[in-house]
Amino acid sequence: MELLDTLIVGAGISGLSLAHALHKEATSPSPLKILVAESQGRVGGNITTVTGEGFLWEEGPNSFSPTPELMKLAVDVGLKQELIFADRKLPRFVYWQKKLQPVPMTPPAMIQSQLLSFPGKLRALFGALGFVGPAMGDRLSQQGDEETVSQFFRRHLGTEVMQRLVEPFVSGVYAGDPQQLSAAAAFGRVAKMADVGGGLVAGALLSAKNRPKKMPADPNVPKTRPGELGSFKQGLKALPEAIAAELGDRVKLNWHLTRLDRTERETYIAVFSTPDGQQEVEARTVVLTTPAYVTADLLQPLQPQVSSALQAFTYPTVACVVLAYPHSDVNGKLVGFGNLIPRGQGIRTLGTIWTSSLFADRTPAGWHTLTSFIGGATDSEIGNLDSEQIVREVHRDLSRILLKPDVPQPKVLAVNVWKRAIPQYNLGHFDRLQQIDEGLKSLPGVYLCSNYVGGVALGDCVRRGFDRAREVGEYLQNKQSDTRSI
Repeated sequence: MELLDTLIVGAGISGLSLAHALHKEATSPSPLKILVAESQGRVGGNITTVTGEGFLWEEGPNSFSPTPELMKLAVDVGLKQELIFADRKLPRFVYWQKKLQPVPMTPPAMIQSQLLSFPGKLRALFGALGFVGPAMGDRLSQQGDEETVSQFFRRHLGTEVMQRLVEPFVSGVYAGDPQQLSAAAAFGRVAKMADVGGGLVAGALLSAKNRPKKMPADPNVPKTRPGELGSFKQGLKALPEAIAAELGDRVKLNWHLTRLDRTERETYIAVFSTPDGQQEVEARTVVLTTPAYVTADLLQPLQPQVSSALQAFTYPTVACVVLAYPHSDVNGKLVGFGNLIPRGQGIRTLGTIWTSSLFADRTPAGWHTLTSFIGGATDSEIGNLDSEQIVREVHRDLSRILLKPDVPQPKVLAVNVWKRAIPQYNLGHFDRLQQIDEGLKSLPGVYLCSNYVGGVALGDCVRRGFDRAREVGEYLQNKQSDTRSI
């Protein structure tokens, strides 16, 4: 049995980013021996790009913020000419009191916005300037002095900002419940600003002042501007597929990990169910990029403490519904990123991306494509509905927000029900991560690299993959040095 340097379990964007970094940056005399094992018949994990009848759509992530790591990765794997970016000036909307209200993105827009009342704007201004009461109360004590997203933003910016801006954002990013999500975990940068400066404005200024100087920009990486959203001409799947092509036969599909054992010489034996029967792999290091609930089962025999912490992560059900309508069915022109819906507005759908407005040439002439998300932590019942029922719910909501009266049923492109969609960064998040880190000390060479740690966006996944690759590389170098010194 050949001894691998690194076994990576899972060929989502985290695992592939990590494998790319190890493959490219290996400093040992010979290239690292890497294997990426994926249980599905394709790479990409939650990235799900589909085409049909002249349409191109996404059923998982829809776009990415162009972080430096993600952009460099795209260029490194030959996708520079495939990059596309949506107009950063496209407005975002919130559906409030039966109207689509543009989200204010600048201070002047905030002043003019009809989304917030004058008292609500005044409350937000004073809070942002630091006129904020301390976090206190019996409930906070019961939570270990950890504020929820709802508590934090109500205290700092007031109820209106919380209900009309933060809550729909939470629904759109996490499909989460702001009364359960940890402010420090889900909005870490904002929470740190408040801690540093005593108020959000002062904290933002101090954070900007103390921010490390940026490294010189790589001339090969296209420049982007704040607020831009990116994708590729053939959809997001282009990135994982390009990385997999670079790695070649180091990527194995339909390999399902059934058991992980530790050997006496501090290596690991992984047993896989594959199309060719049972396969065993031995590796010096193992990186599990699988969801928390899968990782928990794999590590239960080896480290019950870590397994217990992983089992505490919750993943609500979310349905992605992609519908197409003729232009004649839609009220006015759809120019914008899309709309989010706060809870309490009589609308079940969490939000809708105006796909045909965001990226051109993905929809046949005369059609609009709308990608809606429904379910989440505040609507667990969505998992009990079948596809037809879910389409009816979404179509009814769209009829109230975007469509003309009595339009016929849409063209249904997709209904993808993610039974366990997005890990929730709920109260106790950092305690769980600390428990995991402590437990992993007894399993040297085992690393976790998934979106329940350090952010759920694609850019977060790529950055995390690069960071773990450095840790794995350092571990292997140290082990090699220890062996030579014996």
